[in-house]
Amino acid sequence: MSSVAFARIARARLCCNPTTSPSAYRLRPTTRVQSVQPVGAACFSTRPSALRMPEGDAHDPHHEESFEEFTARYEKEFDQVQDVFELQRNLNNAFAYDLVPSTSVITAALRAARRVNDFPTAVRVFEGIRAKVENVHQYNEYLTELQSMREEMGVVLKEDLFPNTMGGERTNPA
Repeated sequence: MSSVAFARIARARLCCNPTTSPSAYRLRPTTRVQSVQPVGAACFSTRPSALRMPEGDAHDPHHEESFEEFTARYEKEFDQVQDVFELQRNLNNAFAYDLVPSTSVITAALRAARRVNDFPTAVRVFEGIRAKVENVHQYNEYLTELQSMREEMGVVLKEDLFPNTMGGERTNPA
């Protein structure tokens, strides 16, 4: 607010007393009644039932996501990947859960890696699977189920690239 506008507001609140000299001012009482607009009930409600989210709402932070919902969500996210950053972010998010993603999610991730032309991330997908599974048998099951996809995409496993650095055990069934 400029000083001129401030002076106008101050002068409007002050009035001159006719019995005294013009230099003696007193405050004019200003009483304003503001009308209060009622808030519609549709805008906000203080009832506890209105504040809760519906059961099964996916946007609820406490919603328990099923494995099928998780799989569908990540398949959709990997299908929409446009660059390497999105691919790696989605992979980090998918592997951050306390579960191993399904083979359909892994397939979608491999196709996204091919689409953005990122071979190292495609190899690291299998490293992520190896780190998430409980034992070597589960890892071998993933490898056999994804064998055709690996051959189609030309993805070579880290244990095939560096056979002497994998702790001496050979997990590749081929």
